[in-house]
Amino acid sequence: MVLAPNPPMVEDKHLRDEVWNCLATVNDPELDESVTDMGFIDRLEIDKNNEVIIEFRLPTFWCAPNFAFLMANDMREAVEKLSWVPRVIITLTDHCHAEAINNGVHKGLSFSEAFPEQTEANLDELREIFRRKAFKMRQELLLRTLKEIGYKGSELCLLKIDELVAIVSEDHNFSLLRSRYLEVRKEFGGPYGCDKLAFTSDTGEAISSESFVEYLSGLRRVRVNSEFNANMCRSVLKSRYGENKKVATN
Repeated sequence: MVLAPNPPMVEDKHLRDEVWNCLATVNDPELDESVTDMGFIDRLEIDKNNEVIIEFRLPTFWCAPNFAFLMANDMREAVEKLSWVPRVIITLTDHCHAEAINNGVHKGLSFSEAFPEQTEANLDELREIFRRKAFKMRQELLLRTLKEIGYKGSELCLLKIDELVAIVSEDHNFSLLRSRYLEVRKEFGGPYGCDKLAFTSDTGEAISSESFVEYLSGLRRVRVNSEFNANMCRSVLKSRYGENKKVATN
């Protein structure tokens, strides 16, 4: 049997950058850091039919299959939003469940269909758990930044969303922290609107000025734990594969 040759790859940097920007919106669900920043993307190619081929790897051979499946599925969905992409081929490599994950994502299966023996919470429940965690981490970073700017805890407890949006700062980092927080604030923290409190608990309770310091400390513990895990993942990934390749600019 004669095998058909692989289609030639496209070297258009603009197209590759579009794909890379889509991938940058996909986060490791546990760490709330993008798969690109974490160095998970190992290969990105576009063939002459504009089909996108992506390979990714994780820090260990036994990383949780539900996390891996979430990331693979989210990457496929993010890149498929590009109007010029007819198909995305996502492949996880060097993982104990790679075959099942790749087969499930390629066939559009749910996690429970790909792993019928799993009895853990479904992916929607898992995603919500980690989005709530992301809410707390992003809120803590923004609150601390606002305190550094000069806001008091009592003021932050009463700050409305439109007032937060109106804050002017030339610091790009502040704008990024604010936009990332407001993105997840639409999902958690109670009703979302210009006249609603900007900072509440993830379940929508107001934060009192008396409990603000303790509340902020609780958020910090969540963030520090996540940052520790992220740094550990980067170290393990580097030990396993060496320095990350600059996939987007090859």
